[in-house]
Amino acid sequence: MSDDIRAKVTDVLPGLRQDLEDLVRIESVSADPARAGEVQRSAEAVAELFRAEGFDSVEIVSAEADGRAPAVIAHKAGPEGAPTVLLYAHHDVQPENDPADWESPPFEPTERDGRLYARGAADDKAGIAAHLGALRVFGDDLPVSVTMFIEGEEEVGSDTLPALLKQHHDRLRADVIVIADSGNWDIGEPALTTSLRGLVRVDVEVRTLTHAVHSGMWGGLVPDSLMALSRVIASLHDDEGNVAIAGLHSGPAADVVYPEERLRAESGAVPGIEWIGSGSAVERLWTKPALSITGLDAPKVDGASNTLVPAARAKISLRVAPGDTCENALAFLTAHLEAHVPWGAELSVTLVDTGEATRIDATGPAYDAARAAFEEAWDGVAPVDMGVGGSIPFIAEFLEAFPEASVLVTGVEDPDTRAHGANEGLHLAEFARVVLAEALLLRNLAR
Repeated sequence: MSDDIRAKVTDVLPGLRQDLEDLVRIESVSADPARAGEVQRSAEAVAELFRAEGFDSVEIVSAEADGRAPAVIAHKAGPEGAPTVLLYAHHDVQPENDPADWESPPFEPTERDGRLYARGAADDKAGIAAHLGALRVFGDDLPVSVTMFIEGEEEVGSDTLPALLKQHHDRLRADVIVIADSGNWDIGEPALTTSLRGLVRVDVEVRTLTHAVHSGMWGGLVPDSLMALSRVIASLHDDEGNVAIAGLHSGPAADVVYPEERLRAESGAVPGIEWIGSGSAVERLWTKPALSITGLDAPKVDGASNTLVPAARAKISLRVAPGDTCENALAFLTAHLEAHVPWGAELSVTLVDTGEATRIDATGPAYDAARAAFEEAWDGVAPVDMGVGGSIPFIAEFLEAFPEASVLVTGVEDPDTRAHGANEGLHLAEFARVVLAEALLLRNLAR
């Protein structure tokens, strides 16, 4: 049976790649209102792929009356009494940003050195293709019943996902949910993602003056807002670089070694940079809070006048450790900022957005079936239980909506995928293993 599945995967890969390339050519950038028509066209193309596979009740749905963020829901029945598996991916993609940063056109799939380069080639149109490939292995002899749910707004925060899950709850209910939006530990080393950090983003403004004043006339007596904001920012980390906000949760990480040379290659750190924080590398990346300043509003150096700046703003991105909540993190972050604003400056904190952390108890029959499938697909290499430092808030939404389901977080990415960046690429040999692993998983779940 396993040899038959392997042979069938080999058979379906050429057509699968063609379908993936066709999807990639559709510029389904959900963050760009001018390309809303492309997002709709992408949903229609995905729906047509499912119809071609014999799915029934294929429907493009939206939680908004005007049809924004179109998602695709489809179902195909397996044997009576077989479990139902929900396969998730998303068809919207990140903006390509500056095309000059790409070695080939961002929406024209191009193969180089065993990778397929294009925006969405990995994140996450390859997730759609992986699901399709696993289904094509079985044709009309599916070992399980399958529901497809392909979202159209993941790259802009999945704002309407809770409404969709509620509106279509009965159609989406499943015994096992496979979310193909993560990645593997390395080329040749599969992984199940079992934890993701959450996110709290705030805009912080520090004001010391009602209007700008001359620095010579008032400097030395009146503090400027940049000085005050700098002090606030400096208080957020201790001398080692650990987040210095009291009350935040930290936890242990898997016993996984992240080699120094790989850390430097993948991070893009300049040669002399020192890592911040304490604990193992994976603890600092996966299970401890992290805080970054991702934006500043202040006068540019070129052309700056010789005045005290009355107000300055910063955007703070706080990654919340698994086991913590956004409510708790926001409260302690706000309290810290209020306690550390100097010289009586006025402080305002505006919440931008949040996304809850996720921690999955990856035990039980479904996870055993997945680990066995991955180990078989990767020729005896057991999967790593991997954390992710970034956030995929919608996973928490699935866990809340379907608490009885086993949620498996998988994916096609590898450390050099460069999702969201220029020259995003899919490792084609690993993609073949992902398709094989999912087909084996469906077989194992039927058992």
